[in-house]
Amino acid sequence: MGKRRKAREAALQALYQADVTWEDKGVERAVLLARAGPLGEEMDTFTAELVDGTLAHKEEIDREIGRCSEHWTLDRMGVVDRNILRFAAYELMFRNDIPASVTINEAVEIAKKFGSEESSMFINGILDRIRRECQRDA
Repeated sequence: MGKRRKAREAALQALYQADVTWEDKGVERAVLLARAGPLGEEMDTFTAELVDGTLAHKEEIDREIGRCSEHWTLDRMGVVDRNILRFAAYELMFRNDIPASVTINEAVEIAKKFGSEESSMFINGILDRIRRECQRDA
């Protein structure tokens, strides 16, 4: 597994924690705790960028996910799926240095590992729509 995949998985863990304690103080606490990686080591720079960027743009990202996920509201989605979508949407919307196809593939693979049976197809469909509407090349 590549270094960036591990970083994305760590970002998922931090965002999951922030999501389940979503009061302002909970978010701050989750982000501070996430600064130390899952095994206590310093958080990878890429992980920190994903967590910080996703949280900084959360409202805009959530609007875009909600718009692109027909018949699904974010609160009906599983916490894992919702947070994979959030960091991947952040990459698609705000990180032009990462090819969209890489972002989508990584999100799908992480969904296969941490999500439900349907997660990978669900996430792929929403992210592909976000990619098309952001007019980024795959």
